Amino acid sequence: MATQISKADFRDAMARVCAPVNIVTTDGPAGRGGFTATAMCSVSDEPPTLLVCMNGRSTQAAMFLSNRRFCVNVLTHDHMHLAGKFAGATRDMAARYSSARWQTLTSGTPALSDAIVNFDCEIEDVHVVGTHNVMIGRVIDVRHGSGGSALLYVDRSYTQPTRLGSFGG
Repeated sequence: MATQISKADFRDAMARVCAPVNIVTTDGPAGRGGFTATAMCSVSDEPPTLLVCMNGRSTQAAMFLSNRRFCVNVLTHDHMHLAGKFAGATRDMAARYSSARWQTLTSGTPALSDAIVNFDCEIEDVHVVGTHNVMIGRVIDVRHGSGGSALLYVDRSYTQPTRLGSFGG
């Protein structure tokens, strides 16, 4: 018999999982948008595919689904201010975008110029799971950027990786 865990217990447990911080952007007929996400991972390398989870109740959800494209911008520790803005600290989309330099990728999505890497994607499929849209994106372009230290999120705060030295005996 499965035990039902509470939303709070699940969220507390997930807060202990370290994840890279990304800004996911879109542009197209439905408009330009962007949000901060840690729920991103690769799905397959044949064909190159990744997934991003977005709250279905977000005011931008329909925009992303209508545009059918997005760019995952992997952030450096120097982008902490942008992560907060795109997480909702700044409501005005123009103000969010004016805080950094952007370029346009193959699909027409905005790419953060000094991100660690940008993944330009076309939406292949969307699955609704609970409160979120799981957007499956076929990667159509990759842009390798800066070599900065990754911005990570764990224990409900931002951090960066530390070097632990070499492993082995």
